[in-house]
Amino acid sequence: MVDALKLKIKTLPFGTHAVECHLDESFFNTDEQFEVRRADVDVTLTVTRKSESTFRLEISCKGTVTTACDRCLEDLDLPVDVDYRLNVEQMGTELDDSNDELLIVPSDWRELDAAPLVRDTVLLAMPMTRCHEDDECNPVMLDLLDSHCVEAVPDDDDTQESETTGTDPRWEALKKLKEQ
Repeated sequence: MVDALKLKIKTLPFGTHAVECHLDESFFNTDEQFEVRRADVDVTLTVTRKSESTFRLEISCKGTVTTACDRCLEDLDLPVDVDYRLNVEQMGTELDDSNDELLIVPSDWRELDAAPLVRDTVLLAMPMTRCHEDDECNPVMLDLLDSHCVEAVPDDDDTQESETTGTDPRWEALKKLKEQ
């Protein structure tokens, strides 16, 4: 599956070429920063060679990724339907990926591994906070979280000041300075 995403850019003929593959959780779990419990993602990678050193990549990913709910830790199925386009230019001697729309690769590269681009495309399409709807979370886990939740307890000094004067005396001192 990952070998299909390695593009032989030096020998790729001019024109448009499509690569299709299916990704599972093993593809995503090479990076330990994000846990994917299950994955069922179909990828279509379309490569268009425009010139000797210019390529256009179009990545289309559709499927489902299962990860942990941030709130209850149960499985959460997230739909994936994302498209990403990227121009690739072969020039110079250093890789430059600082631009979201243009990837500059060294001119002596014979192969371009598109797997990291596909992985990032899918993971970046997922929401930052991954939670079930309120009524779908595991109620046992929610009860357990509530039992460990600590509410803020006001200081005795703060309570006495606000009850007697209505405002914090430090603000009164600042008001006097402002009036001068």
